[in-house]
Amino acid sequence: MIVPALLLAFVAPVQAAQFDSVVASASTSRGASAASASAEVHATRRRGPITIDGRLDEPDWAGAVPAAALTQRSPHEGAASTEPTDVRLLFDDDALYIGARLRDTAPDSVVALLARRDRTASADVFMVYLDPYHDRRTGVYFGINAAGTQYDGTLYNDDWNDDSWDAVWEGHAARDSAGWTAELRIPYSQLRFQRRDAYVWGINFKRTIARRSEDDYLVVQPTDAAGFVSRFADLVGIEHVAPPAHIEVMPYVTAKAEYLSHTAGDPFNDGTRASPGAGADLKVGLGSNLTLDGTVNPDFGQVEVDPAVVNLTDVETFYPERRPFFVEGSSIFNFGSDGANDFWGFNWDNPQYLYSRRIGRAPEGSLPDADYSSMPSGTHILGAAKLTGKVGSWSLGGLSALTKPEYASLSTGGVQSRSEVEPLSYYGVWRAEKEFQQGRQGLGFMGTATARSFADARLPDELDRTAFTGGVDGWITLDRGAKWVLTGWAGGSRVGGTAARIAALEESSVHYYQRPDAGYLGVDSTARSLSGFAGRLAINKQKGNWVFNSAFGMVSPGFEVNDLGFQSFADEINAHLLTGYRWTRPSALFQNARLDVATFGAWTFGGNPTGTGFFTRGTFELRNFSTWQWDAGYDRRSLNARRTRGGPLTVNPPGFYWDMTFQSDQRKPWVFGLAANGYEYAQDRQSSWSFGPTLDWRPSSRLLVSVGPTLARLQTTAQYVGTFDDASATATFGHRYLFAALDQKTLSASLRLNWIFTPSLSLELYAQPLLSSGAYRNYKELAQPRSYQFTLTGAPAPAAADSIVVQPADPGAAPIEFADPNFSLASLRGNAVLRWEYRPGSTLYLVWTQNRSDTITNGEFRVGDGLSRLFSSPGDNVFLVKVSYWWRP
Repeated sequence: MIVPALLLAFVAPVQAAQFDSVVASASTSRGASAASASAEVHATRRRGPITIDGRLDEPDWAGAVPAAALTQRSPHEGAASTEPTDVRLLFDDDALYIGARLRDTAPDSVVALLARRDRTASADVFMVYLDPYHDRRTGVYFGINAAGTQYDGTLYNDDWNDDSWDAVWEGHAARDSAGWTAELRIPYSQLRFQRRDAYVWGINFKRTIARRSEDDYLVVQPTDAAGFVSRFADLVGIEHVAPPAHIEVMPYVTAKAEYLSHTAGDPFNDGTRASPGAGADLKVGLGSNLTLDGTVNPDFGQVEVDPAVVNLTDVETFYPERRPFFVEGSSIFNFGSDGANDFWGFNWDNPQYLYSRRIGRAPEGSLPDADYSSMPSGTHILGAAKLTGKVGSWSLGGLSALTKPEYASLSTGGVQSRSEVEPLSYYGVWRAEKEFQQGRQGLGFMGTATARSFADARLPDELDRTAFTGGVDGWITLDRGAKWVLTGWAGGSRVGGTAARIAALEESSVHYYQRPDAGYLGVDSTARSLSGFAGRLAINKQKGNWVFNSAFGMVSPGFEVNDLGFQSFADEINAHLLTGYRWTRPSALFQNARLDVATFGAWTFGGNPTGTGFFTRGTFELRNFSTWQWDAGYDRRSLNARRTRGGPLTVNPPGFYWDMTFQSDQRKPWVFGLAANGYEYAQDRQSSWSFGPTLDWRPSSRLLVSVGPTLARLQTTAQYVGTFDDASATATFGHRYLFAALDQKTLSASLRLNWIFTPSLSLELYAQPLLSSGAYRNYKELAQPRSYQFTLTGAPAPAAADSIVVQPADPGAAPIEFADPNFSLASLRGNAVLRWEYRPGSTLYLVWTQNRSDTITNGEFRVGDGLSRLFSSPGDNVFLVKVSYWWRP
């Protein structure tokens, strides 16, 4: 604890002339006091025309009522803003107008950096936050930086935001000798509010002065307290306007050309493929409260590529959703994480009820043997609809999607056939949440359903026929000052299918019912369903410098949500206790800092400890506005229920791990970052480390070059190889669990070039080269359960092609033959995206994607050889043109 102690020692202690004249007089009271939730901002009805050009030279701006002055939140919370800001609002029957004069004593120092919409850039920014429902928990935001880049998104859970929503609105910025100005027009069609004669909405403003790392707000949320939307000022003055009929249609057309690597004589792939497409998205307002989103023949072609990974674990890799229909408004389907502003988990993988990438995923049915085959890359979505909105104090959401059957094309002996690899499937999600006492309490419900209709008798044994989940979640504020919040959720699941399918599900890596020393489990070969429950209860301290967070949760062995959600494992009881302190006032070294310590534990339902230990973390923003974070932990000796992949328990030796990240001042043209981590288990002589510097260079306001190489190494003496039946292996329940020492080396890089021509026209290039090798040696088998003891086998010998054989130490045992696990992978993934928003809401995409890889089984890590194999291997190239048109009747 020497390092934390040292750190504690450091941190403990209009017409332009008319408009500008009003700003000058209004700024005299700047910074006198922070606005409160009872403050008011007045909107004035527009009389004359307003041209959205960022110049604020129309007479109506001079006659509008100025809002109160802004106050710093950082770097000096509560202090007067260093530069005066004047914000005024106008409205008419169709839209809300916001004009901001952002004065600056050094106008040539205003930072105006172009970025793609919603992409972060260290520039001067003006934001407006709105709560049209006035529920003090949800809302929307709109913003623009000094170069004209637009920002928008949604606000939820009082403290959180989501930038996936892209509204159709206008905004421009202009720079002049007094600083810069911002002018925004937000149509009511992009807002949801209940009809009134006179309206009261919540509102807040933010100004960022990049060169000073200064953030100013109309209403400041204290850095040591929760609650953002609930603190908004009241927006008054909007009268005699009606929520408009909310109808939007966005048809699209695509043209795709693929140039693919192929095998000579393949009747399904001659190396080229062309495919046109068309479809439409529809958005309809149901009254003034609900929005129905529909899509017909949706295009979900990836504009961004998923990174390549080498996964040697038994846990599925999680990839984020990027498809617009599913991303937009997805926060309403969050389950179990409302009410509090901070959630922690140690060795806890919170099940997600909705993982929308399950819809339209690659077919999961097996592929019959054939000389040649062609499998669809994804499942075609016939149609999908989503209902979201708010009725009174209820937040409501619903999602339904139907995917069509998919077939693989097969050719054997010149005879072609088809085989179903994905059945007709329905997916449904329903969400409802009600708030009480102005958000101090909440209660929610969520349910999902998956149903499949099989045409091929082979598939019912491979996929679940039905899957249902349901749950309830909520929160309650425990004290009058809203410092303590108790949150929780509980849910259940039921999966149905054939006996063979349920048995396979029980034996899958999520459940491992076949574990021979888990007496409370066991595969039921006659069961036609699998059911389970899960839940978690957490308490969080929301205010003050002292931090506290604790949680207790469990996932029963039979809980299963992977048909429409995401879950890595079951059979776990988990708890943690965390406390810490945060310094929110600047000191001699730090702008702000936080230090946390925690203890945690995890157990199976059989009472076996699978992970207990201690953890500490420090997070610091230095006075030069660079950031530094480190954490370290110690894992005590425990048991491992997963190392043998469904076999008996083994021992986890005690170990130490650490992690560190650093990033220099993001305001500079050159930004340096560093991420490093490692762990060491002495008994196992197992170690792992990775080292990844990053460098961002911005040679101009329009261009960003980013380079991020990473070098990693894993060394372990017990990497799982396979499980082999042998009745003579009585000590390990009739199976031999084969392991090996593994030395894995990986070199990868993330390379980006973003060239932003205008706020609506951009070119982005991305490439991810990856070289990874794994060398297996010293093959051994588990000697006995609940231990970390192994018996070496005989030296490996070559067998059939790409196979090796070893002889167990028991001379009477049969040799074990298995696929050669050694590998040397060379991979390159990349794309180029030209995006042009040629009119508000309407976009043209030109996309080129390339994917190439080469794998051999020598296990050697040679950078030169890997690069040579990579660039000599054939690559798949895909060219895509997509044009969408936004239309509102």
